[in-house]
This record gives sequence, C-alpha cells and structure tokens, in this order.
Amino acid sequence: MIKNFRHKGLEQFFNTGNKSGIQPHHAMKLKVQLTAMHAAESPDDLRAPVSWRLHQLTGDLAGFWSLTVNGNWRVIFKFDDNDIELVDYLDYH
Repeated sequence: MIKNFRHKGLEQFFNTGNKSGIQPHHAMKLKVQLTAMHAAESPDDLRAPVSWRLHQLTGDLAGFWSLTVNGNWRVIFKFDDNDIELVDYLDYH
C-alpha cells in the first residue's frame, strides 16, 4: 500500500484524478503504475511489465526504486516492509 508521497501533484492525482500537478499525457500510465504500487507488497510485484524498467537507484537516491513513466520521467519510491513510501515523480536525467 502507498503510505505517503513526496510529490504533492502526484498525490492529488492518485487521490482525486486531478491532472493539474502532473504531465497530462502521463495520466493513463501513472494511474496503472500507482494502482499496481498500491497493491504491491514487494518489488517483485512490480517487475511486469518489463517496459516499466523497475530497478534500484544508487548514489544520492540509494534505497529508492524507480519505474519508467515516459522518456526521462520516473516514479521513484521506497519500500518500508510491505508498504511503499516517499513516492516522487520527476525528470531525473
């Protein structure tokens, strides 16, 4: 289950469907990804589809996991036991 967000626009989209805080053309994919994340209990639950390119981050973002949204846009997050926290949405390249 998603416990909390770092990105307020993504949190608003997750809770209400309001696209004002995200890239509108990412809405469909973000909805699918956030729904899967909310149901996930481990990273293995997010390994499919392969196009999401789930992987752990290193360096300043060590401990975070990343899912590809589109182009350089990613959703990053941490697992806390069986929950997901600190969900962020960013262009990090």
